[in-house]
Amino acid sequence: MTGILEANALGKRYGRKQALSDCTLSVPSGRVVGLVGPNGAGKSTLLQLACGLLTPTSGTIEVLGGRPASGPEQLAKVGFVAQDTPTYAGLSIADHLRLGARLNPGWDDRLAQERIRQLGLDPNQKAGKLSGGQRAQVALTLAVAKRPELLILDEPVAALDPLARREFLQSLMEFVAEHGATVVLSSHLVSDLERVCDHLISLVASRVQIAGDVDELLATHFRLTTARRDAAGLPAGMEVIQATHTERQSTFIVRADKAVHDPSWVLEPLNLEDMVLIYMSQDSAGSGRRPTLEDQR
Repeated sequence: MTGILEANALGKRYGRKQALSDCTLSVPSGRVVGLVGPNGAGKSTLLQLACGLLTPTSGTIEVLGGRPASGPEQLAKVGFVAQDTPTYAGLSIADHLRLGARLNPGWDDRLAQERIRQLGLDPNQKAGKLSGGQRAQVALTLAVAKRPELLILDEPVAALDPLARREFLQSLMEFVAEHGATVVLSSHLVSDLERVCDHLISLVASRVQIAGDVDELLATHFRLTTARRDAAGLPAGMEVIQATHTERQSTFIVRADKAVHDPSWVLEPLNLEDMVLIYMSQDSAGSGRRPTLEDQR
């Protein structure tokens, strides 16, 4: 299946600094995709390449079947909200909406005005006087009112308090439910991703560690605790992601198509945060498994 975003050996260099290197991934259409990874993994660079703010120095990237920002038609297909949720401090909310209408041929003014009304914001209020959460909501309004097929959000809730984060994510899900856009949401807050995302991509050092539908990933990852034993003694079909041992006990993080029960061990499902952190720690130790493109389909 061809993804809505396809990157192959994608790289971006700034002088001597390699911000993204040999990144290959596929983002499925019609999903809310969570993009996770540590600082320096290349997430922001990847997303800026996807919306055309940057151009690659190596490899290729296609978004919705075309080159990012290759023309007005391509630009109209993608909405983007950066981490600092940029707005113009000296412009009012109404000014922002008028600017959005002039710059975007597919602008939905009814949607924009209705969102501002539902948020309880004064259209005459200057953006510089808004709270961080309110600025984020205005930035989201500008992005969704262009009616994009792909909405890219680069850690837009990182600096918000819990209530503002919840309100932002609720607004996002209302838009997705009504308009059916594909969303790529980058965040360090796995608990937020677990609430809104149905597909996950973990990116570390430019490489995809794991990718798939959240429900499927959670259904196939387990913590197995047993009397001390070698990983080789586990049933066939169990992929060991991580193993720790004490003198008497072994604990394995395993991936398997189905739960295999044995009275001599305890098998527990993982939550999403545990799974993400385990894969990240494996990569930092230099032993993480890096899936192929076939794993991502």
